Order: sequence, then structure tokens, then C-alpha cells
Amino acid sequence: MKSVRTYPRAEPRRTGNAFIVASMLLSLCILSFVKARYCSAPYGLSPLLPQDVVFAPGSGSEKMEIYVALLNISVLIAGIGDEEGSTVSMGKASEEKAVADSKKPICSETSRRSNVCEAEGDIRVKGSSQTIFLHPSLTSQEWKIKPYARKHDQAAIAHVKEWTIKPFTDQETRPRCTENYTVPAVVFSIGGFTGNLFHDFTDVLVPLFITSYRFGGEVQFVIADAKSWWLSKFSLILKQLSKYEVIDADNDQDAVRCFPRVIAGLSFQKELGVDPSRTPGGFSVVDFKEMLRNAYGLERPRAEPSGDEWDLRRKPRLLIISRKSSRVFLNERGMADMAMSLGFDVRIAEPEITTDLGKFARLVNSADVMIGVHGAGLTNMVFLPAGAVFIQVVPMGNLEWLARDTFQTPSPEMQLKYLDYRIQADESTLSDQYPKDDPVFTDPQSIHKKGWHELSRVYLDNQNVKPHLGRLRLTLLEALKFLPHTRTTTAR
Repeated sequence: MKSVRTYPRAEPRRTGNAFIVASMLLSLCILSFVKARYCSAPYGLSPLLPQDVVFAPGSGSEKMEIYVALLNISVLIAGIGDEEGSTVSMGKASEEKAVADSKKPICSETSRRSNVCEAEGDIRVKGSSQTIFLHPSLTSQEWKIKPYARKHDQAAIAHVKEWTIKPFTDQETRPRCTENYTVPAVVFSIGGFTGNLFHDFTDVLVPLFITSYRFGGEVQFVIADAKSWWLSKFSLILKQLSKYEVIDADNDQDAVRCFPRVIAGLSFQKELGVDPSRTPGGFSVVDFKEMLRNAYGLERPRAEPSGDEWDLRRKPRLLIISRKSSRVFLNERGMADMAMSLGFDVRIAEPEITTDLGKFARLVNSADVMIGVHGAGLTNMVFLPAGAVFIQVVPMGNLEWLARDTFQTPSPEMQLKYLDYRIQADESTLSDQYPKDDPVFTDPQSIHKKGWHELSRVYLDNQNVKPHLGRLRLTLLEALKFLPHTRTTTAR
């Protein structure tokens, strides 16, 4: 490239600046007569500084300011949209960028559990056919995705519709917009295992938070495989993350909704957790819990006395999560009486699919200690105040790995103290079903090797428990030691 001459004196440099300005203004006048359709680009792509512009040493900042100002004027003059306002004119450098971007993958694996597809530009969503149309400058190939964060689980994915992401090749194949939006869209499914509270949170709500929290509510949710009861149950959470009414993709008839940016699929990071190092802004599961408090009006950010210390008017509260179908506490009443003798205010509650989530969340938030047998109901730990103690009763059957991965590991990041109580053979109804020398007792791993369904049938679906009150008493005493005994000055 030919070098740009520099001048030793200021006077010639000012003359040079004037010449550059005059040349650019002349160029802009010519460009203003060029139709946008000859150099259109997807909405949302901004003109870039041309790669071949070179500034003389010592005058770079001054000339850069002149150039940027004129470039902004050129966008206003040359920006002519199509009939739906979805394109802007674009110079040579922007076209080159679009070509480069088209080589980037639209879809990628964000974890072992999730794939996410993302594009920015002229994007048209036709929910009724599970299709996302992209401007051909964004991609030249077709992509497929099931937008549910459990892609490794075939049983879950079987209940999720597949979406197609593809370019429209010409004016005829480009679907006409029926609605235009200025905010990005997030497309996801609530098929899979939703309806089970654990999966509602770990497969959908936490990944949705990870994916959409960055937008501060300025995002439109397009939901596939929608269930009206699910949308109603979690409506307050959805409203915390988006300021707009959700779109039911399956019942969107022939609507074509046009967005400047679309994210299809939700990013999973860890079970009931958020990795701050991988989120825009470094937000964490603590921010997720704060969002839940705002959604349901939860009053207690921390587990501590309402006064200066625990007293007869405000005893530490123990919440026992009850079950009725399997993994039932057979001596629930005895557990409650024993806990009351230790000074606990005891509540017993069973969450069900029809339970008012807001009401139950407020009950959980009022607790200082929560105890329950491993199962979906323990997901309510997300509503516990910071500093609370969470006790997981682990059924017999070498299920420590399951208890760890689902509820133990997330606890510290939720600012909870975790304890467990492991059921022994004489505390389990399995002792009434199998002889003592059965592999169910002597070799649980042989049952595990038969697969999840057999493991679940033996140790989860057909086991009830009766904890020894003396041994459980020691666990509850340990929980009391972990509770703050005075009110902190920073409490809200």
C-alpha cells in the first residue's frame, strides 16, 4: 500500500484536512443517489470503518473524528429500508463482514446438556411450522435444534419439537413479516420433563435466566410445546425476565414475526446453578434467587431472628417436606414432636403440581431449616433465605452420587448450609421386601448397572423411610448450631 505523506508544518495539514472533507462530501452526494436495494444488508448490521483507510501519523485522532462523523451522515443518507423496514444499506466493508459472518456457525454446543443457535440481522420466525428464516448473508446452510436443555436425554427430547433454521434464498421464499420487533427473541421449549419441579427449574427456568437476564426484560419469549397450566404456574418468574407477553409458537397460526436478533435454545451450565465466569455481567445463582424473591414478594433475604435473638415469639422454623406416594416419612408426626421438643416451630407441607407456587415459596422462605427425602420437592430450596440449613434425607441404595449432583452441590452457591441424613437398612421398608442377603442390600451397584429404570424402581419408587428419632435428633441439633443466633446489622 502506498504510504501517506506527512507534513512538517500545521498549515499544510489543515489544507489536507479540508481536501479530505471536501472529497468525502462529494462522495456522499454521489452515494445518496444509490438505491438501498443494490447494497442492502440485514437489519442490525452496522457499517464498519473500511479496512483500506489509512491516517497520517500524528493526525489519526483528528481525521478519525472527521471520518466517523461523515460515516454517520452517510448511514442516514444512504439507509433506505425495504417494504418491511428490515434492511439498511451497506458499504463494501459491511458486505465483506456479512460474508465473513456467514461462515461462522449459527448453532453451537454450550455444554453437554445444551445447544444454542444465535443470529443477528434480518430474522423471521414462523412458530406454527417451527421455522426460523435468516437472511442469506447470515448462513448458507440449514440447521436443526430441539430447544430444550437436556439434549443428552432421549426420553426428554422425545417430547420436544424440532426447529429448522434456514436462509431464505430470494424475494419469493422470504416470508412477509406480520409483526416487527425491536427487541431480541428467545425461542425455547417447555416439553421434555416439565411438570416435575426439579426439571422445571434445572432444565428451563435456570437456563432461561442464564440466557435472558442480560437483556433486562427487553426480550420476547417464543415458547414451543407450551402448556397453559405451566405458563400460569410460572408466570411471575417469566414476567421478571421479560416485559412482554409470551408467544405460544404452536398456536401462532400463520404469523411471521421479525426480530433483529434471535436465540434458539437455552444455555445450561450446571444443575440448579449458574457459572458467573460464563455469564454476561458475571451474575450468579444469588442473582437468580433475588429475582425469585422479587417475583413472589419473599420477605426474608437471610435466615435469622426477627428480633435481636430467637425467643418464644419467633422460634427457628423447621419445614418438613412431606410425600405421599413414595419415599414417605412413616413417622412424620414423631419427627415433628421431637423437633418441637428441641425448640423448633414445625410446619409440614407437601408441594404438588397444582400447588400455588407463590404461596408455597413464601412458606419455604419463612423456614430456617428444611428437611425432606430426596425428590423433586426439595427443589423448593431455591426459596430458602441465605444462611438457612437444608437437610436431604438420602434413601438407602448407594444413592449418594444422586443426592450430591442434584441438591448437595448447588447448596453452597445458594448460600445454604447442607446436611444429609442417610437411611440405613433398618430404617427402610426395603427390609420388609427383600431378604438381608439380597443384592439390593449387599451389592447395590449390581442394581445400578441394570440402568436408571431398575435403579429407580427399586430404590426410589418402592422405598419408604422411618428415620431413627434419636439419630435424627443429632442432625437437627447440628442444624441449630449453624443458624445465626442474633440479627445482623446488614439485614433488610
